[in-house]
Amino acid sequence: MVFEESGLKGQVVQFSILEHIMNNHGIVRAGQWDYERITYDYKFEDMTNGDVYYLRFPCIVAEGEIERPFAKIELGDPYLGKHYYPHGVEYDEEFPKNIVDHCKKTINLVTEEIK
Repeated sequence: MVFEESGLKGQVVQFSILEHIMNNHGIVRAGQWDYERITYDYKFEDMTNGDVYYLRFPCIVAEGEIERPFAKIELGDPYLGKHYYPHGVEYDEEFPKNIVDHCKKTINLVTEEIK
């Protein structure tokens, strides 16, 4: 599920500021980056049935290099996926309303800080 209405696509943010914003909301980069791309993840775990979901924020480098504080990072549309062990994450699913609502709330908080 892609959140195209987020308003994040095309936004360019300084790397150090983006890191700060994402960390404030529990969204982590971990090892999901290379010299041109970054993916920030927010992990949801449904305690009633053990399902695991990931809200992902894809980014590309617009200028500079990853992990340099003044690099410019361009965001894409966030998307939601469900993890299936051991196969990976699937994105073409029907997601529970409470998960989708929480994603929208998180996206709105991030968007407000970036703009």
